[in-house]
Amino acid sequence: MRSIESLSHTRWECKYHVVFIPKYRKKAIFGQIRKELGDVFRRLARQKESVIEEGHLMPDHVHMMISIPPKYAVSQVVGFLKGKSAIHIARVYAGRKRNYVGQSFWARGYFVSTVGRDEQVIREYIRHQEAEDRRIEQLRLM
Repeated sequence: MRSIESLSHTRWECKYHVVFIPKYRKKAIFGQIRKELGDVFRRLARQKESVIEEGHLMPDHVHMMISIPPKYAVSQVVGFLKGKSAIHIARVYAGRKRNYVGQSFWARGYFVSTVGRDEQVIREYIRHQEAEDRRIEQLRLM
């Protein structure tokens, strides 16, 4: 799974675990939006020469492992993903055709950590997050 990328004078492997939520943590990522957002995020990441290695859209948050070239700041790429995907959601699902200013779909901020030697552990965590959330919820009901 380890792949060293290269730019003209740089060899790099910069992967990040990123989590962000919809505004007010509303369970807004469901149904058709959930199915479509994966492709939207992947297309947007390619525009910043980044690759989403793993990702999972939960009903109330997004997990992804993303590979970002060192020439881009993590905040720049995550801000781009959140901003452009919010515009897409507004145009397709909220019926807005003009600029989407003054409102946002995503909450401010995000969580990010670097992925080092434990890349496989983080991949598994992202893949099985939904099942783990259901298991914890069942424990709370008992």
